Amino acid sequence: MGEQNKVMIGDKCAEIYTYESQDLVYAMNWSNRRDKKFRLAVGSFIEELNNRVEIITLDDETGRFSSDSRLQFQHPYPPTKIMFIPDKECNCPDLVATTGDYLRIWHLTEEGTTLQKLLNNNKNSEFCAPLTAFDWNETDPKRLGTSSIDTTCTIWDIEKGMVDTQLIAHDKEVYDIAWGGVGVFASVSADGSVRVFDLRDKEHSTIIYESPQPDTPLLRLGWNKQDPRYMATLLMDCSKVVVLDIRFPTLPVAELQRHQASVNALAWAPHSSCHICTAGDDSQALIWDLSSMSQPMDTSLDPILAYSAGAEVNQLQWSTSQPDWVAICFGSKTQILRV
Repeated sequence: MGEQNKVMIGDKCAEIYTYESQDLVYAMNWSNRRDKKFRLAVGSFIEELNNRVEIITLDDETGRFSSDSRLQFQHPYPPTKIMFIPDKECNCPDLVATTGDYLRIWHLTEEGTTLQKLLNNNKNSEFCAPLTAFDWNETDPKRLGTSSIDTTCTIWDIEKGMVDTQLIAHDKEVYDIAWGGVGVFASVSADGSVRVFDLRDKEHSTIIYESPQPDTPLLRLGWNKQDPRYMATLLMDCSKVVVLDIRFPTLPVAELQRHQASVNALAWAPHSSCHICTAGDDSQALIWDLSSMSQPMDTSLDPILAYSAGAEVNQLQWSTSQPDWVAICFGSKTQILRV
């Protein structure tokens, strides 16, 4: 089910398209392929074993979303994250990865979706340590990193279906992971730290930031793909977004403080080094221009664009192949906005 509407954002009329699922939704992401525009994967959030992932596509002539029943697949437990393979030029198979109890790689074809690989590194235990998130390496798409509540980050070679590296990354649960290059990634944790790892030197990590209140968990991490000096993170139950410059560890270069409730998600613009989008429990998605940051610890920035959703926004993704579109999830709805 899909619908289109136009809403005023600031001085301009915004294009917005909505898809409503049967259940609450959480994990969501854009397809990266140039031949599959306006295609997204959306995961249900049902607190039981039986969940599912829908593949939805916008018909840009009718302005309506449809779900392809052939491509929908069942998923054990709610997926914590979904990503399509970072392959704009369509050189690779059409793959989707999901995390939850394990890392799974799914293959989409015209006939349907098949589970290609189930990757589990807990060979010695009948129990699994749930995976909180993952990131697919854009420069080297066979490499994918996962984060887990067991304090580790695992780097997989998904072509071989084997672990490349597993690191004890933090003192507590790891909540998010982000690549900053071919062999460099960062993670955030319940221990309140942002740590950067270089796979050429696996014995060491660099602490870029620590929560000002001891043991305040950091939940999300975004690494600026256009300017890898910058990253941003979210603190648990906090209405501010912390922007970091890795050249100046420990002290934020800016704090974005215009949300009225906890922030749940962030996404750097894929095509611009100075724009970031944030969304949270105040039902708002805000876009910020950081080019005017006055260092350090700038707290005076205002968003350049604000969109009010129908409920608390729990997911946000910025399309890499169509960078003037952002997607958000709230309740059972997935919405795409032209920015």
